[in-house]
Amino acid sequence: MKPLAAATAAVLAASAGGVPAQDLLYSDEHTASCLEAGEYPDARKACIGVSANACMEDSPGGFTTVGMAGCLSLELDYWDRRLNASYRDLMRRERRDDAEMAGTGAPSRAQALRAMQRAWIPFRDASCAYARAQWGGGTGGGPAELGCLLQMTAEQTLALEDPAGGN
Repeated sequence: MKPLAAATAAVLAASAGGVPAQDLLYSDEHTASCLEAGEYPDARKACIGVSANACMEDSPGGFTTVGMAGCLSLELDYWDRRLNASYRDLMRRERRDDAEMAGTGAPSRAQALRAMQRAWIPFRDASCAYARAQWGGGTGGGPAELGCLLQMTAEQTLALEDPAGGN
């Protein structure tokens, strides 16, 4: 998802000084372990932001604007990779199911998935630009936008991983 990478780069570039990325104490394991333990959709949603929060707490300067942006960006990268893999896997399954349903008049699941995802991306980006705008150009705008991108990307990932919503 190139727009997400561009948005993240722009937010981080706008931050001057602060904590160098190599000084952040970040691990995807906090989120991965939480997800493995979560049996229910709500428990899995509670895992969103766990690695970024641990990074902020464990890193010197983790609660500076730049530290927060760096930690949020690192977890956002985790969820973005997972989102792309989930979308790819689900699309493969939907195409297979579409092939099995060929000739029945059933709507294409793969086409519906593609349309949904293509509509979701600009919605996410606009929602998070709005979250940033709430800061009126202040330094908190970057972390606000990244936190929004992280939250919405993670929620979409979980929705794609369990399209039936835990039913």
